[in-house]
Amino acid sequence: QVQLVESGGGLVQAGGSLRLSCAGSRIRVSIVYMAWYRQAPGKQRELAAAITSGGATNYADSVKGRFTISRDAAKNTVYLQMNNLKPEDTAVYYCNAVGSDIYWGQGTQVTVSS
Repeated sequence: QVQLVESGGGLVQAGGSLRLSCAGSRIRVSIVYMAWYRQAPGKQRELAAAITSGGATNYADSVKGRFTISRDAAKNTVYLQMNNLKPEDTAVYYCNAVGSDIYWGQGTQVTVSS
């Protein structure tokens, strides 16, 4: 069974940085799309950033210029560099991968204090 394992979440002050990692294992199909979603308390899950197998990226307007998504395709790993964090970035961040099926990680908490 495919597994996506996130790491790198934590508590940081506003203006600080964090780097999230998501490592995929037991993946035997081509992954064409990987992304980071986030869900704040009481809100719907939303896309933060995505990257295709070709390297094209897409960002939510709220994170443009502050977050950078990158991918190591050989390792089925995706990263999210988050700079200039704001309290409104506080959420559980979920890794997502799309191939022949859709896969989700268990989530990692990011808390930004003001």
